[in-house]
Amino acid sequence: MKKSILLTLITIISISCKSTSESDLIITPITHGTAVFTSGDNTVFIDPTGKAEAFADFSAPNYVFITDIHGDHLSLKTLKSLDLSNTTIVAPKAVADRIPEETAKAIVIINNGETKTFGSFKAEAIPMYNLREEALKFHTKGRGNGYVFSIDNQRIYFSGDTEDIPEMRALKNIDKAFVCMNLPYTMTVESAADAVLEFKPKEVYPYHYRGTVGLSDVAKFKSLVNKGNAEIKVVQLDWYLK
Repeated sequence: MKKSILLTLITIISISCKSTSESDLIITPITHGTAVFTSGDNTVFIDPTGKAEAFADFSAPNYVFITDIHGDHLSLKTLKSLDLSNTTIVAPKAVADRIPEETAKAIVIINNGETKTFGSFKAEAIPMYNLREEALKFHTKGRGNGYVFSIDNQRIYFSGDTEDIPEMRALKNIDKAFVCMNLPYTMTVESAADAVLEFKPKEVYPYHYRGTVGLSDVAKFKSLVNKGNAEIKVVQLDWYLK
């Protein structure tokens, strides 16, 4: 796909994720678990991976939030390719311990259950971990973070790699939820839908849905959610542009 066409598609996708309120928050999918959100003077990268060219249309980030130690979330190669001279990296301790100090202006540790303020927004670290016995080896409790961002009068949840844990089900007043679903590493579409029906976000965005056997059935996820609660808007963005 030519770069001009790709960038046009990304722009269209970004606009589709913009709030219909007075907020100027824009969330742009990059790939798999990687996203960018911008609001006012804030540019925030979530789990930046891949080539620097994927971020060429964005200002250098004020903040980079990383969820876990795995390569599809923490890419030292990608971090080194970006201009992070004025950037604060925010991550759980297990991630921060793997990032050289010179990578960015500052590295701030935030662990499960903590809430910290970063300029004009807040971030709460939500646990992310596996429940199934056969998957416990992938994500242990306490190591990685999901995040709830409070910005522009909205609460935005990025699940990170997790199953339908009690901490997810207990979330309140979520405007946009980015929820993973891929086997064997996280959870099935059925489990993801069941969790979403429990915490009732206004909008839910399937993301991080590529597993070892290909892409998860996000159309089935949408059907399950809307069958259980037609008021939850399921928004399908393309995280795997080729």
